[in-house]
Amino acid sequence: MTMLDVDAVRAFVTIAELQSFTRAAEALGSTQAAISVKLKRLEERLGHRLIERTPRLVRLSAQGAVFLQSARDFIGAHDRAVAALSSTSRHFTLGIAAHVAGPEVPTILARLSAHDPGLTIEVRLDNSRVLLDAFDRGELDAAIIRREEDRRDGEVLGPEHFGWFAAPQFEYRRGEPLRLAALSPSCGVHNIATHALDGAGIAWNEVFLGGGSLVMTAAVSAGLAVAAFSHRLAPVGSIEVSQRFSLPPLPSSEIVLHSTLTDARSRSALRTLAAAFREHRASAKPNAASTPHRVQLAAAPVS
Repeated sequence: MTMLDVDAVRAFVTIAELQSFTRAAEALGSTQAAISVKLKRLEERLGHRLIERTPRLVRLSAQGAVFLQSARDFIGAHDRAVAALSSTSRHFTLGIAAHVAGPEVPTILARLSAHDPGLTIEVRLDNSRVLLDAFDRGELDAAIIRREEDRRDGEVLGPEHFGWFAAPQFEYRRGEPLRLAALSPSCGVHNIATHALDGAGIAWNEVFLGGGSLVMTAAVSAGLAVAAFSHRLAPVGSIEVSQRFSLPPLPSSEIVLHSTLTDARSRSALRTLAAAFREHRASAKPNAASTPHRVQLAAAPVS
């Protein structure tokens, strides 16, 4: 019977999730050399190469991809067994920007709960700037937000691309102000959109401002206005209308994770959180070649 070392399996899982020996070492409070040795011993014990490493790329081998979920289950069972011996509960306050809170949120929370059953998760939804300010005041343990222009810190979880979306029946007559739906004046994407229109010399009129994300999505879906959305979270049935109406391109941004937590249990939860977010984004990415204009994802607000 092959006996697995918990620390070696944890090193493999962390390397696989972060796709970096450097970040894995930092997350585990170790060194690159130490986790490399643990990975090598695990590979020798299993008789398979699990990670392929080049100067520019770290990725799973075919055998590593097969082993990854079982390795996660192994680590999860170990951590739950250890947690069962402790009555200490952990309260985790997580802020998620409204436009990030798409269909992956249930997956993320389920992964966190399975990882640490003793973790009580409190989720707060708001726009990115409000959550970042709350994080800076110490009101949040962690925050997943759209990167703000005045901040370069935080762990990048993935890019975020924006476009102009409207219902197929939406009409825009040249010479008239563009009817624009927006969440609120403090919304970061609202500012990006209006600045782009102003820079292109396109007149606009906010016909649906505020009222919540449902009102904004309903205005777009009903063909009453156009709005700036993340490509992955545009309303079902809407189409990208940048070329149709000669609207200016919108700059891309990044989704980042902010946290100052340092204890091992919380850092482990954060690794699980980041990995679940990245995996869901990768699996839900629309096929740009086959569906260049239509986005079939659940409706969600932008911020």
